Amino acid sequence: MSNKSLLIGDIGGTNSRFGLANHSHPGFHDVIELKCADFETANAAIRHYLDSTGIESPDALCLAAAGPVVDGSIDVTNNHWRLSGSKLASEFDVDAVRLLNDFEAIAYSIPFIGTEDRVTIGKLQGTDLAGRPFNVAILGPGTGLGVAGLCGRRNVLLPITGEGGHVGFAPESDEQIELLRVLRSRFERVSAERLVAGSGIENIYSALLEIRAVEGKALSAAEVFDAADEPGEAADAIGLFLEVLGQVAGDIALTLGANDGVYIAGGIARRYPELLDDGRFR
Repeated sequence: MSNKSLLIGDIGGTNSRFGLANHSHPGFHDVIELKCADFETANAAIRHYLDSTGIESPDALCLAAAGPVVDGSIDVTNNHWRLSGSKLASEFDVDAVRLLNDFEAIAYSIPFIGTEDRVTIGKLQGTDLAGRPFNVAILGPGTGLGVAGLCGRRNVLLPITGEGGHVGFAPESDEQIELLRVLRSRFERVSAERLVAGSGIENIYSALLEIRAVEGKALSAAEVFDAADEPGEAADAIGLFLEVLGQVAGDIALTLGANDGVYIAGGIARRYPELLDDGRFR
């Protein structure tokens, strides 16, 4: 059993990451990141990964993807892939396939994250979750907005998964009411993800241009961040993004009774952690 290989994957709306692990010890290796748009199916991306690493077939598959698990399959939110546990088992000739929502996987990791692997926002230090009951919340803006919770009871971890990123956006200022007015003209329904995600930053920026009657071209989220060093709509868009992220995080904490912490995951937080210390988020 010590030589058994486990192929693990983290599949988002834009990128997918694959690696190899072994049940007998922690950690993983041979990580390759791929663009989802470059492959017609998830199976094709996995086959490319196996060919690139020289692995004929893993002994088991464990894939976490951005979307709910329904009847053993995941239709990935924000890209064209569909993962089917039965089809994966058949194509790669494995008996063990586990599909998880991506934030369910993140939730499971929370008790094992050390102080060196997290940044504390605010004055209070993160609490140790070991050996006691706890409730925490997790959210993360990336291509979309992922949300989950985790309860610890008697050494059992109970993830709470759903589609919390798609709850309705609730404005809390006159400026946000104007944002909602503009976004309602564009979308049938304005969810939190319409503002708290990479695409949400782009929505906020373009809405500010419209509200203020300012000429300007559409910018990607990365371009808005790059332009935010100077005063103007880009800087204001990032400020509003952080403000709404804080509001959504607070709402989720209240909903889940997350008295033991709120964890911010996702690509945006990883790239710009210093912005979360901003007063508008707090």
